[in-house]
Amino acid sequence: MLDMKRLRLLWELNARGTIVAVAEALSYTPSAVSQQLAQLEREAGVPLLLKSGRTLELTPAAEALVAETEELLAGLERAEAALHLAHAEVSGTVRMAVFQTALLALLPQALERLRETHPHLRIEVVQHEPAAGLKETWARGFDLVVAEQYPGHAAPHFQGLDREPLTRDPLMLGVPRLGTSDGIFDGIESLADAAELPWVLEPVGAASRHWTLEACRSAGFEPDIRFETADLQAHLRLIESGNAVALLPGLVHYRGAPEVRLIPLPGDPHRTVFTAARESAGSRPALAAVRAALRAEADALPEA
Repeated sequence: MLDMKRLRLLWELNARGTIVAVAEALSYTPSAVSQQLAQLEREAGVPLLLKSGRTLELTPAAEALVAETEELLAGLERAEAALHLAHAEVSGTVRMAVFQTALLALLPQALERLRETHPHLRIEVVQHEPAAGLKETWARGFDLVVAEQYPGHAAPHFQGLDREPLTRDPLMLGVPRLGTSDGIFDGIESLADAAELPWVLEPVGAASRHWTLEACRSAGFEPDIRFETADLQAHLRLIESGNAVALLPGLVHYRGAPEVRLIPLPGDPHRTVFTAARESAGSRPALAAVRAALRAEADALPEA
């Protein structure tokens, strides 16, 4: 009989690519992962892994086991959801991956709602970039992810993850208030006017950076990137202090009046904010409760 825990390790290796990544994700040592996979290979009686340079490749037999293991894991999640459906009280733990602006604008009030309506529900939250959060939710590191999609830049899709929209978030050019930094930002009334100014962007790989670069290039210039940070609150501070401009999503300043000027962009672009969870766990009452609380907060956002 094949051991389910070892099958899960093989599934993780297929999903994450290396023994080290599997060990980090599951809080094992790399040697322990290797030993368990070697034991699984002995139990299977056929080769499962082949060395290719410094990496491991799955054999066709291993790939077949991974496909069957995916069905087993999904079946276990459906069984757990059915078990929870039999109880009137919503309880258990939901692990969430949330990107920064959604965490600040939506999550505190959603958690307050959940404390009042489902006091026995435990919520664990990790701030994650959307693409990484989607992958980790697919890989069962999280139960739910709040992610984003920028215009013309599709967020990655993973088989078995559903998507439910939360809100559409307006995107605008943020510049310092009039009179800041000796007035050098005062004449900015359009994106093209910002061609010669210093910019702050998220790091390479972020969807917002890709979208910002495309928007600037469509306006006829390459932005002068002086600052890079994934912290959009830092973007706001740099703009407020007269050091940079940036393209900002509305959720960044939802909870307080912005200390910056917000200039509309051509075409009135919006990003989409959504939640995603594994379809096999979608009927779990705890997940439904968290999603409902987030939707309630998103619905309370001012229309833009």
